[in-house]
Amino acid sequence: MSGAAEEEENAADLKIGDEFLKAKCLMNCEVSLILEHKYEQLQQMSEDPLNQVSQVFEKSLQYVKRFSRYKNPDAVRQVRELLSRYQLAEFELCVLGNLCPETVEEAIAMVPSIKSRGRGHDDEAIEKMLNDMSLIKKFE
Repeated sequence: MSGAAEEEENAADLKIGDEFLKAKCLMNCEVSLILEHKYEQLQQMSEDPLNQVSQVFEKSLQYVKRFSRYKNPDAVRQVRELLSRYQLAEFELCVLGNLCPETVEEAIAMVPSIKSRGRGHDDEAIEKMLNDMSLIKKFE
């Protein structure tokens, strides 16, 4: 270990490593759309699509479909656009998009960094974000 103390990774403070902070994260609903598209391609390429789909692929698709809060592709796009307006890190955006907290307290408990990163997200702004997410879900 070097003379300078290295910071310990902590997702609550958004200390998750530069590689992860710079990476493009996907919500479950986005992964679901990608895997469904790939599944359709595989079906078209083979007379027996089950030969083309691995068990891991199938289980991954089932998982993201089950835990996707948004099913409609337009709703998925709208949620990403909405959350992007709040200058969230990809990690924060995906946690909120996947878990869809209903209250400000839940959102802060799930992603404490939305309050602590100095971006000016007061309770009112967070509540508006959650309400807008709820509206997208309601009208999808």
